[in-house]
Amino acid sequence: MKRSLRIALSALGITTLLAMSATPALAATQHSSSSNSIQPTSVPLPKPMLNQDNPKKPGTWFLGATPPNVNNQPPIVFVQGLHGEAQSYWWGDTTYYGHNEMYELAYQNGFRTAFVQLYDANGEAQTPWENGRLLAETLQKIYAYFGQKVNIVGHSKGGVDTQAALVHYNAYPYVNKAISLASPHHGSNLADLAYSWYAGWLAELLGRKDKGTESLQTGNMKKFREQTDSHTHVNKNKYYTSAGTHWGPTFKALWFGGSYLSQYGPNDGMVNEWSTKLPYGNHMFTAKLDHDQMRKGSEVFPKIVSNLTASSNLRVEAPKVSTPPQPMEESVTGGPLKANQSVEKYVSVDSSAKEAVFNLLTKYKNTKVTLISPSGKIYNNKSTVYHQNEDKEFFKGANQQAFVIKQPEAGQWKVKINSKQKDAYLLTTYFNGADTVSVHVDQTVKANQNIPIQVQLNQPEKYDLSSLKVIMKTVSTDKKRTSQPEAKPNGKGKLIKELKASAKSGTMNITVEIKGKTKDGKPFERTEVVSIHVAN
Repeated sequence: MKRSLRIALSALGITTLLAMSATPALAATQHSSSSNSIQPTSVPLPKPMLNQDNPKKPGTWFLGATPPNVNNQPPIVFVQGLHGEAQSYWWGDTTYYGHNEMYELAYQNGFRTAFVQLYDANGEAQTPWENGRLLAETLQKIYAYFGQKVNIVGHSKGGVDTQAALVHYNAYPYVNKAISLASPHHGSNLADLAYSWYAGWLAELLGRKDKGTESLQTGNMKKFREQTDSHTHVNKNKYYTSAGTHWGPTFKALWFGGSYLSQYGPNDGMVNEWSTKLPYGNHMFTAKLDHDQMRKGSEVFPKIVSNLTASSNLRVEAPKVSTPPQPMEESVTGGPLKANQSVEKYVSVDSSAKEAVFNLLTKYKNTKVTLISPSGKIYNNKSTVYHQNEDKEFFKGANQQAFVIKQPEAGQWKVKINSKQKDAYLLTTYFNGADTVSVHVDQTVKANQNIPIQVQLNQPEKYDLSSLKVIMKTVSTDKKRTSQPEAKPNGKGKLIKELKASAKSGTMNITVEIKGKTKDGKPFERTEVVSIHVAN
């Protein structure tokens, strides 16, 4: 679904980084892959410098062992991402690829290391503002210990938390360079989905509505960028960015995340490539890696080591302004499930879809789902097109069941859901190959301001315009849910509707639903979810 957020996103060119003087340990990793990764070694584990009796306590930092071949380069401080903790993140196991060798590789190549524990390690994730404040305090202690500036490597939200610490909490004197690995500097549309009208029941039941996830909505990050990119401190440090474009193991949680995000462009299953870049940053690389691989030592360390030295000055391409392509669209619905009561939902699939992926998230694994085609063909958990996983990211802990249908029949598909206990569901259907609707909206507005939302059918001549209706559902900054009256596009398939922004500052989430029929009478539907930051 094409979408313009009226923001200029920088798309930097891709530059391959080769280590200028690799040690034998590093050279061995340059040809490794995740299926042939370095196994745990006898490298001494990092030790907590504070809170030895409770190393998960926020503010704790770990000191890596001093390598026997210690170099004279700046120490590296590693910052983990959303819901992460230092121990499992950098020298424990990755989600899909076994042991993470990042710490071992830094040690073997002579780098001194430190690892920080932010609020996420204690359970509930926090905003970049809270984590940034804590990180700034911790960086001051690490700087004092080493007696010199450090370089930072932050994965995912860790890169955003790092910039908050450097720019807004005056930690810039302690740091040379900040390297971000797949960091959502412009937010993630998966966070928008997690806080949308239909996802609320499930997210609340899972307990995943925390400030850290909420802060990564694209509207919130648009505001963060406005506050950060023009700040006087933003040029005090050098920033290096990177991105992945692989969706991970087929039909696993990252793969489905990648499917959803593909409507916004290339992505790593969690974060779109365009979101990883900064207009003043040096984009090191975009590689065919998924979000989990983007923190794995054997995959990433060879690509960043040249920028971890004090004197490196690698050339990268100049920034280019770009907007992401939109190759896929979706339909979204969801709600509560009562014990032992079936829920039937109908999804309209039109002939433009080359593939339809029916993706159901629930809390409980024993919630059953059946898919029935317009011609009556039944799919269940015994079907070859059925896949089941546990979500490990924005809907962490949710049970995921999906049907991947090639060349789906046009018409109404029925999804039947039955739970033995009280549950909630989020049903997202992806239409691969479809490009029917554009939605345009500003992402930063003032309180009580009228927000114009424009909906445009890309090929209106293919649709029965009299059958079309647009429904907008909002979740206000104070979490009040409102369904707007139906509206109809004009004779050219265009609708401009104004919604009133919330009276309080915060995040406003809007779900736009478009329903109707094609010229040959087949039903179709699309959903777009967008978040808006409301400022006073």
